[in-house]
Amino acid sequence: MKTVVEYLEDLIRIPSVSSISNRPIMEYVDRVLQEARWSTQFMTHVDEAGLEKINLIAAPYGQDLEDSDADLAFVCHTDTVPYAADWTNALAPFVLDGLLYGCGACDVKGFLACLLTAISNGTPAELQRGLRLILTADEEIGCLGAKRLITADLIRPRRIVIGEPTSLRPARAGKGYCLAEVTIFGEEAHSAHPLQGKSAIYGASRFINAIEKFSIQLQAEHNDFFTPGYTTINVGVITGGTAKNIIPGQCKFQLEWRPLPGTSGDSVLQSITKIAEQMRADDPAFRSEIKVLRQQPGFETVEDSHLVRSIERLTQRSATSIPFGSEASVLASIAKEIVVFGPGDMQTAHSRRECVPLSELHEAVLCIQSLMQKV
Repeated sequence: MKTVVEYLEDLIRIPSVSSISNRPIMEYVDRVLQEARWSTQFMTHVDEAGLEKINLIAAPYGQDLEDSDADLAFVCHTDTVPYAADWTNALAPFVLDGLLYGCGACDVKGFLACLLTAISNGTPAELQRGLRLILTADEEIGCLGAKRLITADLIRPRRIVIGEPTSLRPARAGKGYCLAEVTIFGEEAHSAHPLQGKSAIYGASRFINAIEKFSIQLQAEHNDFFTPGYTTINVGVITGGTAKNIIPGQCKFQLEWRPLPGTSGDSVLQSITKIAEQMRADDPAFRSEIKVLRQQPGFETVEDSHLVRSIERLTQRSATSIPFGSEASVLASIAKEIVVFGPGDMQTAHSRRECVPLSELHEAVLCIQSLMQKV
C-alpha cells in the first residue's frame, strides 16, 4: 500500500495543466479508487479547444452513487497552472528539508494524495453514510468543472470540504472573484498631428486613475476576518496602440475585483460603469466598453458550524479566511456548510518554490480519515 508521499510523487509526475486533458490523472485516481472498492462515475466534456475534460464522482462500497443528496463531500480540482520552461523539476518531485517540491505539490495534488491515502487505508464499513469524493477539471481557468457539476445537478452535498493549501487551518470564508475586460476606443492618427486623433491610451490612463481612487474608497467597508479586510481591485494586464508614431485607437485592460462575502459583485461593476458614464459626460469623445468575464461571489460558513468546529478540533487550529479564489464560491450555492482546507501554503504555489511540508501531509491524512468515519 502506497504512502501519501508516494501518491503525491506519482500525481506530480502526471502533467495536468489546464491546457491539456485531465484524463491521465483521472484514470490514475480511478484505479486507486477501484482497488479500494469505491464506485466511480466520469462526467466528460469537450472544451472549446476540442480537449476532453473530466469530472469524477465517487462513493464508498455499498453506498448509492446515484443518490445526489450526499451528506459530506470532499472536493479537489485536478488541473495546475502552467509552469515555466526552465523549471526543470516541475514534474520531477523531490524532498528537501522536510518539504516535497513540484508543480501542484500544494495546489492541489497534495490534498488529492491525502484523500487517496485516507481512502486506501480505510474500511468501507467504517465510513459514514452519504460520503462522496468529487474531482473537477479546469478550476485554474474559472472553476469550469465545478460549474458544469452544478448545471448537471448530479450531486447536492450538505457539507463540503474543498482542498486548497491553508496550512491545515479550516478556512470558513473567502472573497469572491470577478473579472472584466475594459476597452477604451480612440481615433488613430499620425503622432505628428495629434489633433487629428484621440488617444485611447490617455483615455485608459484617466479611467484607471479614477478606478484607483474608487478602490481606496472601498477600504471604508472593512471586515477584520480578512487580510486585507476590504474588497480589492487590480488592473493586471493592459495592451494598446499599433506603433510608436501612431495615436492609439484602442486600449484594453483587465480589471479584477475580489468582493467580501455578502457584498454583491454587481455593486463594484455598477460603480465602475458610473465612472465611465461620468467620464463620457465630461468628455463626449470618451468611449468605453466593459465586458464581464467572471463573477463569483464570496462565501462564508458560520463559525459555530459542525464542520468548522470538527476540523478545528482535529487540527487544533483556529478557523481563518482565504484571500484567493476557490471552488467554494461556486459550490456554496448547493451546500449548507463549506470549508476550504489542505496542506501547504498558497504563497509558494504557482511558482518553482511550490512545496508542501511532509508533516502536514501526514496530519491531513489523519484528519480526513476522522472526518470520513462514522461519528
